[in-house]
Amino acid sequence: MASIKKRPDGSWRARYRDEQEREHSKHFDRKVDGEKWLAAQTTAVATGGHVVPRLSKITVQSFYDDWSSRQVWALGTRTAMDLALRSSVLGNYQLGRVGHSHVEQWVKRMADQPLAAGTIKTRYNNVRSIFRAAVRDRLIVRDPTENVRLPRQRRPEASMTIPTVEQVGALLDTADAPFRTFVALCAFAGLRLGETAAVQVTDIDFLRRKLNLTRQVQRVTAGEIEIKAPKYGSERIVHLPDELVAMLAHHVDTYTDKRAAQRWLFQGEPGYPPHQNTVGYWWRLTQKNAGLTGIRLHDLRHFYASGLIAAGCDVVTVQRALGHAAATTTLRTYAHLWPTAEDRTRNAASELMRSATSAKYSADFLRTNHDQQGL
Repeated sequence: MASIKKRPDGSWRARYRDEQEREHSKHFDRKVDGEKWLAAQTTAVATGGHVVPRLSKITVQSFYDDWSSRQVWALGTRTAMDLALRSSVLGNYQLGRVGHSHVEQWVKRMADQPLAAGTIKTRYNNVRSIFRAAVRDRLIVRDPTENVRLPRQRRPEASMTIPTVEQVGALLDTADAPFRTFVALCAFAGLRLGETAAVQVTDIDFLRRKLNLTRQVQRVTAGEIEIKAPKYGSERIVHLPDELVAMLAHHVDTYTDKRAAQRWLFQGEPGYPPHQNTVGYWWRLTQKNAGLTGIRLHDLRHFYASGLIAAGCDVVTVQRALGHAAATTTLRTYAHLWPTAEDRTRNAASELMRSATSAKYSADFLRTNHDQQGL
């Protein structure tokens, strides 16, 4: 329903109702201007592109505060979202006044700091989710974050550090005895730092050589932690090699508190698993004692994945072992480690050649021996 009427003061009042039957009006000096505005608004209502003019004037921060209060987020997600919006300096802008150029300027500032390309992408995606929500709520017509160019990320094969067998061996040799088991779980079971820190003795099935991974430790502040489900629903059963099971059994018997209500495999503050900062200190000390630098604890997870792939495990097997939500994540991260068609062709041809040449040489050897013996 739409109408335009002349008011006693000579101006024209245009009115219409949106899809939720809310009335909107605006005054014009000329009737033709009112008609143009009215036509645009009613078309927007009919095509689903209508926005509430007065609501597009609220600040980005006001919209975010309301929208975020309705989201089912983990504490870490809320912290990351708050940080992203705060770093964007867009919170005080009106929703309808944020342009593509504002977002470009923010991305450029982050690149100039400089922040890592992956960090910039994460913050950008977090802020983008806010504007996408505003579009869905019909507060703005377009998402100003669309088609913003981000710094190019390095390819996985160029940015990934995979420790060598010798380096992992050196780390295990020099690690403090209780922390040695922590390193081993990362290197030979592929656990993340937070997952390893959250293991309890009851999670380990020594008879079946399995680890039931159901939780992780997440840092909240410099001195606080939160115990929660693993990221992206990556609860899983981890199949343990015999040598790691033996190491775990020795660790449980030697270093865990048998009287504790919750027997954490690794101890932080009394009654709690270790904080990320504590694990970081242990790791830096271990690296120093091993004479190594530049290796992250998370790189041991890459070491584990590369070992599975080298042993011929398929994508789904590696995905499940690492707790990735989808096989595409595994491929995106580790595709460069799988043998290519060229590698398989070369290996197959090599095997054929070895078989053929060994058969020939064996026949020549038998013939030569036969001749020498005069048989």
